[in-house]
Amino acid sequence: MRLPCEVEVRNCHLPTLGLKSRGKGVRAVVSLCQPPGRNELQPGSSTEPGGRACLLVSTMKDKQGTRYKLKENIEQFFTKFVDEGKATVRLKEPPVDICLSKANPGNLKTFLSAMRLAHRGCDVNTPLSTLKPLKTSEFEKYKVKMVITSKKDYPLRKNFPYYLEHLQASYCGLTQVDMRILCLKNLTTLHLSHNCIKKLPDTIGDLIHLQELNLNDNQLEAFSVTLCKSTLQKSLKSLDLSKNKIKALPVQFCQFRELTNLNLNDNELIHLPFKIGQLTNLRFLSAARNKLRNLPCNFKMLSLEYLDLFGNTFEKPEVLPIIKLQVPLTLLESCSQALLSYRIPYGPDIIPYHLCQDLDTAKTCVCGRFCLQSFIQGTTMLDLHSVAHTVVIVDNMGRPEAPIISYFCSLTCFVNSSNMLN
Repeated sequence: MRLPCEVEVRNCHLPTLGLKSRGKGVRAVVSLCQPPGRNELQPGSSTEPGGRACLLVSTMKDKQGTRYKLKENIEQFFTKFVDEGKATVRLKEPPVDICLSKANPGNLKTFLSAMRLAHRGCDVNTPLSTLKPLKTSEFEKYKVKMVITSKKDYPLRKNFPYYLEHLQASYCGLTQVDMRILCLKNLTTLHLSHNCIKKLPDTIGDLIHLQELNLNDNQLEAFSVTLCKSTLQKSLKSLDLSKNKIKALPVQFCQFRELTNLNLNDNELIHLPFKIGQLTNLRFLSAARNKLRNLPCNFKMLSLEYLDLFGNTFEKPEVLPIIKLQVPLTLLESCSQALLSYRIPYGPDIIPYHLCQDLDTAKTCVCGRFCLQSFIQGTTMLDLHSVAHTVVIVDNMGRPEAPIISYFCSLTCFVNSSNMLN
């Protein structure tokens, strides 16, 4: 039984001597092994099932590994952060703490359970490894980082190491995402920049630990709604879609609530996602050199550290507002406003799909009310410093301003806010 992780072995006597440990683990493979007994080479010999199981810690520098006795030799387990892949095992002899980190949480729990059984002298109920030194090829299976920057180095005949957490495959001429990559369930960082990828498979959303996705300089034309509704909602923090051919992002894109860094430079965007203000954790936003004409009303809800909108074709605010008021309100409009105001759940399994789309794109009045088909639309200039600490100038005039659309649910709201309009 083997567990790839990072290991640090600390001497428990160091604090009493006024010394500190190095505080940094090394990549290793820890194994539960059955050492050979004196009579095991003789026919018919037998051993105690789990009582003689030992712990073997092997690293690239020490492939022979260091062996630790387990039976009645574990003083304490520290498992407070086991769900984060961290745990510490304190041994009696030698008096050391074996600190495990960056392990698969599920595998770590199984490994610790087996160690407890070995400590009690019970059968660990799992195949034990041999004490043979690990080969370099076996360590390759447990690699956590791989960087490929040329087509000739791209693996064609062998799989990627299953435990990869960071994978970069740039300048490899990929026209689609390799399906073998989608089997790497431990990935936290995936860089596929400088390729020729035209479409993303929805199954990228199955990479539940993915935090950083870089697709810079490809040929993407769209970002699917299915991806926006995947488990990436809870994990993705950095997304680079720069230098592609994307013309629009779906409304559902704003469900990436954990996103902190978004790069949309050098695309063909005509507008930003309608509810971009829902990206409450977003801190860095770049959408330079697109075809943006104005900003959505929701944009002013952002709180950014850095904003770059240089090189867009922003239009001047229209003098006259667009009036689409309906008096009295239709029954559909009234029901929709009530549904959104009271936050009543809805979906295509409850109401028609086209109504779901209307509700997803509902406008928000400056007073906080919702409006779908009945509204007044006006355009104002937004000082971008009100939403970002650092702003790249929007045009050659050096003005940190951009037109933003505003909606009003009634003539009263429009009149009360008329001083905001040009």
